[in-house]
Amino acid sequence: MELQYSTFSLLLFCFSLSLLLIGFKAVLVTMASREEITLYEDEVRSRYGYLEKMTDLVAVWEVALSDGVHKIEFEHGTTSGKRVVYVDGKEEIRKEWMFKLVGKETFTVGTAKTKATINIDAVSGFAYEYTLEINGKSLKKYMENRSKTTNTWVLSLDGLDCRVVLEKDTMDVWCNGKKMETAGEFVEDGTETHFSVGDHDCCIKAVSSGKRREGIIHTLIVDDREIPEVLE
Repeated sequence: MELQYSTFSLLLFCFSLSLLLIGFKAVLVTMASREEITLYEDEVRSRYGYLEKMTDLVAVWEVALSDGVHKIEFEHGTTSGKRVVYVDGKEEIRKEWMFKLVGKETFTVGTAKTKATINIDAVSGFAYEYTLEINGKSLKKYMENRSKTTNTWVLSLDGLDCRVVLEKDTMDVWCNGKKMETAGEFVEDGTETHFSVGDHDCCIKAVSSGKRREGIIHTLIVDDREIPEVLE
């Protein structure tokens, strides 16, 4: 009788252990499946998440300022009213829900905190127009005025591209987003503004054109080499 009881107990123990192992295996499979699903979802988000952003991307502008050329991107959800503004890839404004689909968003750009405004106007039906203003002027008008008050040069020094900007109203000089220390002096035929970029001596010469319409002509000289001006 005792032998039969022991045998029965052993069989019961083995059966219980089998059920426990089967259950544990099922839990592991479920956990693995959940992890695989989570990993798969994360992979999908990382690979295709940008598509969601691109569907709401409605406008991209490039704005040339003294400290560099800045990229402005604007997302507008025409169903939710969502508005997102990026400056040089950095999120500046995010509004997920807006009942009013038209309006404006104001922010700043660059080192000098230049004021920028995106205007959202309804054209017809569900079509919208997006315009950018810089310092209260349309982008086109601002750039036209800027071309009259600044000079820009682009050159390569020590294998690096350099963008030099002269603000003619203040005689401030910028190079790759940095305001340079300068020294000005009067010379026989005009003025010279000296500064250095790395180990290179730079000078902006200002001479009269002799013509009222042209005014003062500014020339950049780097290591005794004249650099041609570029139009932006």
